[in-house]
Amino acid sequence: MKSKISLGLKGFAMGMADIVPGVSGGTVAFITNIYDELLEAIASVNKDFVRKLLKLEFKSALEQVHYKFLIPLMVGIFSALLLTSRLMHFLMSEYPIYTWSMFFGLISASALYIAKHIEHPKNNLTYLLLPLGITIGYACVSLVPVTTPNAYPYIFGSGAIAICAMILPGISGSFILLILGKYAFVTSALKAPFDDNNIFVIMTFCAGCLTGILSFSKLLNYLMHTHRNAMMFVLTGFIVGSLKKIWPWRETLESTVIRGKTYILQEQNVLPESFDQQTILALSIMFIGFFLVLGLEYISNKPKRGVSSAG
Repeated sequence: MKSKISLGLKGFAMGMADIVPGVSGGTVAFITNIYDELLEAIASVNKDFVRKLLKLEFKSALEQVHYKFLIPLMVGIFSALLLTSRLMHFLMSEYPIYTWSMFFGLISASALYIAKHIEHPKNNLTYLLLPLGITIGYACVSLVPVTTPNAYPYIFGSGAIAICAMILPGISGSFILLILGKYAFVTSALKAPFDDNNIFVIMTFCAGCLTGILSFSKLLNYLMHTHRNAMMFVLTGFIVGSLKKIWPWRETLESTVIRGKTYILQEQNVLPESFDQQTILALSIMFIGFFLVLGLEYISNKPKRGVSSAG
């Protein structure tokens, strides 16, 4: 029960992260040490599972997947989406600088925490994967939105790409969907599923998501098992590179309004205009978030230190 509650809380944190544009639930999974389990659990949903499900062999199908991991995690994620979406949107709209400051402190400290636990590679060239990951992460959050056709192949592909981004640390799936020019189209279809051909749009998009996450999770799972240290460098780079997207002070260059809500398409980071009370408070919140992660790390490692000193 204790492990299920812990998984539920981690899923809750992932759900809260997915609400915030530019923050990935995959980052939270990564920093809470459930990323490997998440990939294995998703990869367990394979052809055998689908075949048994179609044959109505529900018990056998359930035994095929890591349901003891997935169910508490999914409950936590959906609980966060239902319970905290309004709160997070309120904080983002009313106190954006303070909210981004907290996330910036938390994620930057988390990147440092992960980097500290990467083993030193035997091949020095492996170190180059860190700046490579930073470059890719930075480039992904700096992409300018494009216009794509509303044909079914593009809808399928958008779903596959967006869902893959969601399980990568540092890259937001909803942001990628916005970049691909499909955010408004897909969300409008979800809002009115029985109008026009929206049900086929939703089915195509979901098929793309399912195909993307099942295939990509298997690839990531394989790479994490066979080239773990190299992947840790790349994924840590993704997180560091994505910090550009959550820098608190920024200037909007291009935006769009979708059903009354404004979505930022292009922006640039700036320094605070003045060192006033708001800036001091924002920096304080940033440091609180930063040292909160380090403090939790110290508390979690304290028993281990006590055991080693006693020995």
